[in-house]
Amino acid sequence: MSLQLHFVTDDRLPFDRTRDVVSAAVDAGVDVVQLRVKGGTARDLLAQTVALSDVVAGRALFVVDDRVDIVLAARDAGARVDGVHLGQSDLPPQAARRLLGDDAYVGWTANTPAHLAAAAAFPAGTLDYLGVGVIRPTSTKPDHPPALGVDGFGRLAAAAALPCVAIGGIGIDDIAPLRDAGAAGVAVVSLLSAAEDPAATARELRRAADATTAGVVR
Repeated sequence: MSLQLHFVTDDRLPFDRTRDVVSAAVDAGVDVVQLRVKGGTARDLLAQTVALSDVVAGRALFVVDDRVDIVLAARDAGARVDGVHLGQSDLPPQAARRLLGDDAYVGWTANTPAHLAAAAAFPAGTLDYLGVGVIRPTSTKPDHPPALGVDGFGRLAAAAALPCVAIGGIGIDDIAPLRDAGAAGVAVVSLLSAAEDPAATARELRRAADATTAGVVR
């Protein structure tokens, strides 16, 4: 499955708008949709997860940020959710893998050499990819670590044993340099969620991603 192009939702948008942007992104061929919601109730997040699973409809991988419990509950409700993306303070990846099974996708945020070493120490098959960033300062995550830039990302990606997906303040012109630096893919948030025409922007992203060498795992 390709990891070339991820869209991570922005919970500052009304959910109806998020649903429309996800639909446009998937129609344009985004490879992975990640639902990221940092506030609200578990009940609301579950409802959003089920609703977006219907929008994605298996046309892209669909993962939920942080919440293994929501993935399990959504699956129990009949929704297709392919996995989870975990941060450093979330449930340990080994536990997520045991709970979600071998076929799930499990990603992990990593932005330091120590994180890479920890990822390498997990049993084989624990993680599918690493989310590495931020590349540039971004308003969607105000508490982000220092920006890596393309060169900093490249140094981490070269040292990683897993595919690395770049995230954080990425523009369309960054895609080719990041792929040249070793990115298996890129993840965008505001570039799509704040676009006046998300469908057109998603198509432009898809064209830019397709112009680079494919990054395929599993």
